[in-house]
Amino acid sequence: MIDAGISMRRIEMELNKNGLTCRDISGILVTHEHTDHICGVKMLQKHYHTPLLMPDTVARDVENIVPETAGNIACIPVGEGFDLGDLHIRCFHTPHDTPESVGYRITDGHRTFALATDLGHVSAEVLRELIGADTVVLESNHDMDMLRCGPYPHYLKKRVASDRGHLSNKMCGKLAERLYTEGTGKIILAHLSRNNNTPELAYNSALEALGRSGGEPGKNVELFVAPSDCCGPVIEV
Repeated sequence: MIDAGISMRRIEMELNKNGLTCRDISGILVTHEHTDHICGVKMLQKHYHTPLLMPDTVARDVENIVPETAGNIACIPVGEGFDLGDLHIRCFHTPHDTPESVGYRITDGHRTFALATDLGHVSAEVLRELIGADTVVLESNHDMDMLRCGPYPHYLKKRVASDRGHLSNKMCGKLAERLYTEGTGKIILAHLSRNNNTPELAYNSALEALGRSGGEPGKNVELFVAPSDCCGPVIEV
């Protein structure tokens, strides 16, 4: 599992819908220490001692926030691959306002999945790691007009829109278009702001961008929006 940003109870409930339990989680790959990515970790540690994997800098911050994780974190090198069961995993830096945050690229040798959220811009490293993945989860955090006119105070609007903040629908669309032209067949839009975005705006922005290069969802590319309040459909990589 990547991150645990919801309660253990909700994680268990959603796993149960697919015939799984928290005991089936072989490890949690953590992207960074912000609460919306680790709030379920404490109870998972208490009840299941689920192994955690993350870069060293992230590990130090997570241990400070959730002392119960001490001794159960495996630190992984950024940019170097490692094996977990039948999967080969590599993490890469994402530009976000933390000491260190990462995305993940995972393959079984046949198909490749990649995830990059919480990035203020698309760095060369991010682009390199996403290109060629069959299925990609991309941040489509905010609509610029909604952010500009929305309820956030000025300092928070500035943070979200900064190059170490979050990716806008427009920037996500450009990245989705590039990935499609490089062979990505499934794109999942994620980490949508509840205050500064809607699923429709995110989807239509990506749809318009894909269309510029001939991408047509349902024909030659699949485009999904991950819901923020429930489990989405099972998507096979």
